[in-house]
Amino acid sequence: MSESSSKILVIEDDNVTRNLYLKGLEAKGFDTISADNGFAGIQQAQKHIPDIVICDITMPDIDGYSVLTTLRQDPLTATAIIPFIFLTGSSTRADVRKAMELGADDYLTKPSTLDELVSVIVTRLEKQAILKYWCNIQCKKALQSVFASNTTAIARDVAIASDEEVSDEDPSKSIFPCIPQLKEVFDFIEAHYHQGITLCDVAVAVGYSPAYLTNRVARQTGETVNCWIVKRRMAGARFLLRNSEQTVEKIAKALGYQDVSHFSRQFRQHHGLPPQAWRKEHQLAS
Repeated sequence: MSESSSKILVIEDDNVTRNLYLKGLEAKGFDTISADNGFAGIQQAQKHIPDIVICDITMPDIDGYSVLTTLRQDPLTATAIIPFIFLTGSSTRADVRKAMELGADDYLTKPSTLDELVSVIVTRLEKQAILKYWCNIQCKKALQSVFASNTTAIARDVAIASDEEVSDEDPSKSIFPCIPQLKEVFDFIEAHYHQGITLCDVAVAVGYSPAYLTNRVARQTGETVNCWIVKRRMAGARFLLRNSEQTVEKIAKALGYQDVSHFSRQFRQHHGLPPQAWRKEHQLAS
């Protein structure tokens, strides 16, 4: 993807900083879109589907973390796999960890020069182009495999691949795809998902950088490491909600969530119902 065809969304509440970046990026040949707050940024991303989002963290009403979470959970923007780069005045380890845990692709500390920002953007665009290329190849291979399989095999593979299938069986038996190159990654997630692990923890365990691991897993599965962690937790949540009488609070803690409201929001985003309502519906149906 050439720089001239790339749409960059800049979400920054400080007018001076925002205009500085916009003018600089336009001078470098990028098409720019801007927003002066998180809500407007989300709307602009949904409307224009930019190639990259540059977002401040500390903003009134809705912060950058919430912007990223919303865009990653919206089917329209999530499927586009839009790279997300944080701009912030803070560089504490906790801030960086939270950003990476939520699925950010990079993190720049203000003040950052235009050259630094452009360098990060170009690098992300190159990686994004490679990722899309390999995703297309994997999709084609998957389709060929489906058409070459018999009906029984197709049904079995779909059931294994889909984490939305609710089963009374142990979810660990079917939640992860059978990819030998990623076995160590999935084994670690399976063993530690209930401990509140993040992308960084998985990367350290398997000996890769977070960025490299993210690209490797996304290239082979079409999902991020964080998505697989959440999928495993959601499978565990469905299993416990349907097969135990534990409270939602206990289930949340058993799955590695420190905050039950975070668990409830995430569960509702994946299933359309809060945990307790889902439990009533599926226990009655069983």
